[in-house]
Amino acid sequence: MSNEEQQLKSAQSSVDYTKIVQSQSFQKLLQAKRNFILPMSLFFLAFYFTLPVLTAYSTVLNEYAVGAISWAWVFAFAQFIMTWTLCMLYSSRAKKFDQMVEEIKAEARR
Repeated sequence: MSNEEQQLKSAQSSVDYTKIVQSQSFQKLLQAKRNFILPMSLFFLAFYFTLPVLTAYSTVLNEYAVGAISWAWVFAFAQFIMTWTLCMLYSSRAKKFDQMVEEIKAEARR
């Protein structure tokens, strides 16, 4: 094991994780993630399960939207768009979360 690896290992073992978890910046990170992930997850689940529920228990999606394409197909393709959109939203928000993590790590080194 090289000297550099030993220094890294000793620096990692000297981190007070309890102090980090109790810090204001870490709590702020958890709150920000929760405020984003919970509503987006609930929206995703509601949007996702609306299609099977509506097709199983009603005929509202059987009407034709454009030509021979019914609203069920439109809704099904909208789920792909919704999934991609949520993925892009999370990716952009994750950059902010990563910045917050870097700040927390910088505070822990002090």
